[in-house]
Amino acid sequence: MTEANALEPYDAVLLASFGGPEKADEIMPFLRRVTAGRGIPDERLADVAHHYEIMGGRSPINDQNRALIAALRAEFERRGITTPIVWGNRNSEPFLADTLREAYAGGARRVVTLTTSAYSSYSSCRQYREDLAAASHELSEDGSVPEGALSIDKVRQFATHPSFARTNTRLVTDALREFAGVPDEQVQVVFVTHSIPLAMDDTSGPGDGDGNLYWQQHDELGAAILSEANATLSRELEGALVYCSRSGPPSQPWLEPDINDHLENLAERGVTHVVVAPIGFVSDHMEVAFDLDTEAAETAERLGLTMRRVPTVGVDPEFVHGLVDLLEERAAETRGESPEHPAWPGEARPSVCEPGCCPNLRAAKPALCGRD
Repeated sequence: MTEANALEPYDAVLLASFGGPEKADEIMPFLRRVTAGRGIPDERLADVAHHYEIMGGRSPINDQNRALIAALRAEFERRGITTPIVWGNRNSEPFLADTLREAYAGGARRVVTLTTSAYSSYSSCRQYREDLAAASHELSEDGSVPEGALSIDKVRQFATHPSFARTNTRLVTDALREFAGVPDEQVQVVFVTHSIPLAMDDTSGPGDGDGNLYWQQHDELGAAILSEANATLSRELEGALVYCSRSGPPSQPWLEPDINDHLENLAERGVTHVVVAPIGFVSDHMEVAFDLDTEAAETAERLGLTMRRVPTVGVDPEFVHGLVDLLEERAAETRGESPEHPAWPGEARPSVCEPGCCPNLRAAKPALCGRD
């Protein structure tokens, strides 16, 4: 198998992402799509809309996806891969159905999907699979793609892929170097991810598993990063996993603690310097730009904490290299080969999700790329 054919039998790569508004009049329609079926009134959505208004009415996520596609294409070119890359969003233009319709019209018949979400839970995995199924159904219903004519697969969730862990480890270690002269007991590493409802975390992972895979993957990665950074820097620093972007009614329990509450606690304990590592996110989108760079930064300043926010993996060459490795791994599986499935820390997740994996707790919906 030559590098140019390394992604056979796929004839297109789909980058699937969450999406975001690119101008002010797109904010409320975007938020209504994100929260569809939850009965959230516009008055509450207006509070979230204000976050986007502060940022000029434009989410940074789409530009970051454009940059990631450019980086992927550069790595393809370096390897001699000629497979085209297309891009579709779940909640904003370009929508998944429109992208897949254009890809099919352009000759694509087998598509492999790479999502911009690394971890295992309903919102970070199965919901993407449901949206792919809904897009496929839409194309069949409107007659633009005959039923069964377009095959869609996806790569495995990459929270446990070594390239993701190594990149995050290097970025955290580099940030800690800035606090080289600060005593260990005054420095804390704060690993941050998106909070989800406890019920969603309890059911994350395969149906016959123990659940809590979302929390476990983050916890294992944070522990591995901290261990490596301490070994590299000859330090004995401590850290904790915290959360941001909680939503939903106050009566519904979500993963805690919130980062701002955690910063309050650290200040009370005499900590003076914090390294905030957003390991739950692939790029510096709204949850990072507002929840961390705005709200958490304001909290740290109020408390007198010196805060250093670690970059997300973004378009880091090592991370991008790993994403292409994952695409090649998935293609090899489809050809009936037995490629290696490197994982650190934790175990590699399957490319085809097991029955009952990360279920939709509101309603049963069809989902692609799984066994149920």
